[in-house]
Amino acid sequence: MGWITFIYFTLLARARSENQTCKLIGQTGFLEFSKGGDLIIGGVFSMTSTRKLHDNGYQVVQICKNGIWNDRELKFARTLIFTVEEINRDTKLLPGVSLGYKLYNGCGSENLLRAAVEAVIGEDSKGCSDQIQALIGHSSSGVSEDINTILSPLSIPQVSHLSTCACLSDKRRYPTFFRTVPSDHFQILGLVQLMKYFDWRWVGIIHSEGLYSAEGTAKFHMEAKKEGICVEYTLPYSKTSQFKLKAIVKTLRESSSKVVLLFLSLSYTKSFLSKIEKYNIAGKQWIGGESWITQAVLASVKRKIILQGAMGFAFPQTDIPGLDEFLLSLKPSDEPHSTIIKAFWEKFFDCSFSPSHTTTMCTGTEDLRTVSSDYTDVTHFRAENNVYKAVYLVAYALHSLLQCKNGSNPTTGKPCVNKNEVHPKLNGAMVVIDENGGSVAQYDLVNWQMKENGSVEIVKIGQYDSSYPEGEKFKLKDNLKIVWGGHSHEVPRSVCTEPCPLGTRKAIDKFKLVCCFDCFECPEGTISNQTNSPDCLICPPEFWPNEKKDNCVLKPTEYLSYKEIMGALLTGFGCVGVFLSLLTSIIFFTHKETPIVKANNSELSFLLLFSLKLCFLCSLTFIGRPTEWSCMLRHTAFGITFVLCISCVLGKTIVVLMAFSATLPASNMMKWFGPAKQRLSVLAFTLIQVIICIFWVTINPPLPKRNMKYYKEKIILECALGSAVGFCAVLGYIGLLALLCFILAFLARKLPDSFNEAKFITFSMLIFFAVWITFIPAYVSSPGKFTVAVEIFAILASSFGLLICIFFPKCYIIIFKPEQNSKKHLLGKIPPRTL
Repeated sequence: MGWITFIYFTLLARARSENQTCKLIGQTGFLEFSKGGDLIIGGVFSMTSTRKLHDNGYQVVQICKNGIWNDRELKFARTLIFTVEEINRDTKLLPGVSLGYKLYNGCGSENLLRAAVEAVIGEDSKGCSDQIQALIGHSSSGVSEDINTILSPLSIPQVSHLSTCACLSDKRRYPTFFRTVPSDHFQILGLVQLMKYFDWRWVGIIHSEGLYSAEGTAKFHMEAKKEGICVEYTLPYSKTSQFKLKAIVKTLRESSSKVVLLFLSLSYTKSFLSKIEKYNIAGKQWIGGESWITQAVLASVKRKIILQGAMGFAFPQTDIPGLDEFLLSLKPSDEPHSTIIKAFWEKFFDCSFSPSHTTTMCTGTEDLRTVSSDYTDVTHFRAENNVYKAVYLVAYALHSLLQCKNGSNPTTGKPCVNKNEVHPKLNGAMVVIDENGGSVAQYDLVNWQMKENGSVEIVKIGQYDSSYPEGEKFKLKDNLKIVWGGHSHEVPRSVCTEPCPLGTRKAIDKFKLVCCFDCFECPEGTISNQTNSPDCLICPPEFWPNEKKDNCVLKPTEYLSYKEIMGALLTGFGCVGVFLSLLTSIIFFTHKETPIVKANNSELSFLLLFSLKLCFLCSLTFIGRPTEWSCMLRHTAFGITFVLCISCVLGKTIVVLMAFSATLPASNMMKWFGPAKQRLSVLAFTLIQVIICIFWVTINPPLPKRNMKYYKEKIILECALGSAVGFCAVLGYIGLLALLCFILAFLARKLPDSFNEAKFITFSMLIFFAVWITFIPAYVSSPGKFTVAVEIFAILASSFGLLICIFFPKCYIIIFKPEQNSKKHLLGKIPPRTL
């Protein structure tokens, strides 16, 4: 149901109640403005701002003190008068019925309550039934709460234009309270959304001691916590306590929060700013509530520096036709019996209606347009619109009541109140009140901006509308200049701890507020790809964190490449080995008829040189990206070529021994190991290795493997051995032949000089064993591509050992000592042999 329905039934309940006689005891005389009518609307305002104690002889009473006046409250009272007169001119609303008013002034809660009682009972104390039908006011939530406690039992509706405390929405406690101003609940939600929008997570609050501030501050704490906004401090301000003021100043100077919510009523805000301005508090972004954020009168010279860039929510700006002229056309002659109007006049024009030597005489014809005050500020109507709506809505409720007879409208035959028909339109805008007696929340977000001439311009920069869907309630205007507090040229930062950057995790200390936390770098192998991440994520196996630890990147694949220095060097040595082997082959071929070549079994020598070329070339298969075929080729080629090489060396060693035995009398050893059998032995030894390799690659061949265990940050692309038994069999067979060759060569090392090739074979086998024995621990302990490099080095070193030890001495004689390359020279060195 609409709120007019509630007011209607409240009025109806009062009309049906029994007549009551009421008597007012104590101070009266709070009535300031009145006009007779068939129906009376009451109003309570605080046009006088201070009070004092007065002893009348038998008791101490509090009376309003002249001299300090509240222009804004006078403006509210005059707006009520304007609205009543406008309604009386309306021929459709309340036809045939005149509406009157009784407006009361009070200061301090005690006198305001007395004023409210006087409004209900009247000065003649004859009874309640002939007095006001409804009460407009008060501005203060605390006063409105107390007044409603009195009005509820009498079923008199109270409609406040400025009491915003959310506590007043409780219809069980305040059944006859209504308001045309949104509850602070919505303003708090808007303030929280504002701070969330600008990422202000660390704020301070200064509040006054009273229902409005206390309830609003508590609500802000609750709603801010839901959005992860923390309050660094909450400090109460008192107009009379110097101790509390010093505590506020000290905190403002030492606190780390840049945003301060000043949740004070207008009078408290004036008092606070007047005291704080001398302390030169700077660097703060002030956030205000609707109570003071649009009051440009607050900006004195020093306060302009403080409030520059202040921001907050205000009631929507509204145009009320004729109200500006009505307010500014006021003359003392309009209210000849009002002492307050004369007092305000004297204040506005610094004159006096009584003869005075210090001030000029007031004529009563002065023009209010020449005065700058809250009352004469008619550039916009915000709070005044709430007074305007309050009077109209009471009038609509009375209109519905007057048309009701026996529960229905005799003209239309419809029920007296229909919720679809009772929402009035004021100035073209629909007025809607919720079931708790409050209006739909609509606020303008305003920003204090100082002009070049030193004046203050309060600019609308956004809005909050509770009727919009979630996520769209708070909106900021596009392409609009915003002035920030603290002389900042950009949005101020106000956080307890800066958000944890990417690559770190957020650690909350249970002994601190959630906005104050620690940031720790993610452990090795983990990342965080969002700010304030509570945990670090483990990268997938084939990925590794980048340097900033904010993203998982594919691990680099490592293998021995031709393009890197080590790969290029090993390739170069392999090519050099091939070249030297080829050069040696050419030298031997060109000198194949010389004794030194013939004496050393030229056929096995050429086969050995061929096998050495293959050994040097097979080292190149270990370089480059491993593939399925290259992995099988490199190990089998290495095994077979080395066996071929060692088989040739073994054959040469046997030939040396056989040749020596053949020189002995009655020896026929050479016929048992002639050239054909030499070739057959080499082939047989090699075929055994070929068979081993076939079994290896058939059962469990070497294949490419992505090794991610050795290094965490990269992948080693290597050839897995497949069958370890196969690999050991290949190496073992090579080692067995080499050992046999070494033993035979060692036995033949002291043969005559013409057959001294056995010495060189012995040296070459020693080098071979030294290389491959050291190869095993180096191979096992070397990481990644260095494992391959060690294997290549072993192949090259052992190949160079064979080439150098067996062939270089002969090449030296062929090229540099040709005189020694003769049969005579060779035979001359053979000593006579005897049995």
